[in-house]
Amino acid sequence: MDAELVITGADVVGGAWMRRADVAVTGDRIVAVAADLPLTSARERIDGSGLLLAPGFVDLHAHSCLRVFDDPLLTPKLAQGFTTELTCPDGLGPAPVRPELVATRRQYLQALEPSTEAPWDWQSQADFLAAVDAARPAANLVACVPHSAVRELAVGHGDRPADARETAQMQELVRAGFEAGARALSFGLIYAPGLYADTAELVALAEVAAAYGAPLVPHVRNEAGGVLDAVGEFVKVAERTGAPLHVSHVKLVGRPDLLTDLVDLLTRASDCIDLTFDQYPYGAGSTLLAALLPPYAFEGGPIATLARLRDRAERHRMARDMERGLPGWENLYAACGPAGITVTQAAGCRAHDVGRSVADITAATGSEPVLAVLNLLAETDLDAGMIDHYAAESVVREIFTHPAALVGSDGVFHPHPHPRLYGTAAKVLGRYALRDRLIDVPEAVARLATRPARLLGLTDRGRVAEGLRADLVLLDPHEYVDVAGYDDPHRTPPGVTAVFVGGRPVLRDGRHTQERPGAVTRTPRDR
Repeated sequence: MDAELVITGADVVGGAWMRRADVAVTGDRIVAVAADLPLTSARERIDGSGLLLAPGFVDLHAHSCLRVFDDPLLTPKLAQGFTTELTCPDGLGPAPVRPELVATRRQYLQALEPSTEAPWDWQSQADFLAAVDAARPAANLVACVPHSAVRELAVGHGDRPADARETAQMQELVRAGFEAGARALSFGLIYAPGLYADTAELVALAEVAAAYGAPLVPHVRNEAGGVLDAVGEFVKVAERTGAPLHVSHVKLVGRPDLLTDLVDLLTRASDCIDLTFDQYPYGAGSTLLAALLPPYAFEGGPIATLARLRDRAERHRMARDMERGLPGWENLYAACGPAGITVTQAAGCRAHDVGRSVADITAATGSEPVLAVLNLLAETDLDAGMIDHYAAESVVREIFTHPAALVGSDGVFHPHPHPRLYGTAAKVLGRYALRDRLIDVPEAVARLATRPARLLGLTDRGRVAEGLRADLVLLDPHEYVDVAGYDDPHRTPPGVTAVFVGGRPVLRDGRHTQERPGAVTRTPRDR
């Protein structure tokens, strides 16, 4: 047989198995997988002796949907083996949007999806995905329907339940998103305006997702003291509607005492619903610095939030509540403390604070820590991001060993990013599997590729098998490991020999080839 590319003698990880084999590729497809393939000719041969060959990894939590307009190469993700990314998580996304909402939407997203080149000339999710496709990304991109974007169009920024007409409008917007090619429905119940939704609204939208067999992908209301009730809310939504449930970045913020109860809840729920969750293997998160504010601060949208930050009485109220807390609110400021919060992005005159903790900023300015946060948000017009340290490595590892755990980087392209942007896949496969043996290599690859592809209905990838897309990662198991750290986050993992997207090489020996063969999913999932 003839092939364009053959990788010989690699230890091929197909999902649930690993064996020595040759893999032949023609066009964007794998055409053969077998030992000692009888090839008559091949345009390129790669000796895979001593190397692992795995299907391209799927990042189940990616903030890359606007990054492609500024940097379509997406090197930090490809360099660790992610060839497909699920974008628009946390209920947040650039579409659907109306022209009069573009300015405030763009302002709110800037700290989580920073971009200077995005054209923002779309309205529907179909228009947006077409624009992303036209940017020719190097990796494959798949989208969620973002609940907060949908709610903003139908309900606005008010803290109130949706009425029947608004609920029907949201259902139509969700349906349109799925018809445009979205593969999941995401929620961010700590972000405005999604945080104002009640359970009845979640159920109504989940019914649409269930009709497409699409998972609900929530950032739940509380990941600290209220985590059991918050996860339980979505378990009930999934039970009631039949939609699969995939919980985003399962963690415990400052409450290791709830670890056993949380693991037990996930295990019990797995017995009665289709449940998975993703996790980034770190004890710190990264998000908008504005996530430190109490929920009421966001009512009315970003302009109203900024007005509160500049009003003396409102500043006093927010500072008091950040220090003391509110019933049912996940208070990240109190859970992490000034020393546990590091600035990863800050616009304009506050750019010099990037890489500094709130405690460091307080020491330099002489202000109270909580006021330092409010000042930073006001002076950057909310364009500020953070890393928030909340859990020990032992808690992270215990959650990781749950059989329903999959992987999402939650990486944000900040000037001083969380190391998960560069190191997530390498920490899972390179450290947890190859070195520490928390799980075996086939299980790690199943979590990184096979099960995520199945969850998203991407039947053409996730395994090394004849007829599937040639999204492949070839790596040296003795070298591949995470090396990015909090102080030095811009470090790609060593040992990545080659990464292929649709049969075309996008990385060779850790260096990008400038190829941009990624595909944006724009066809509906099978109902």
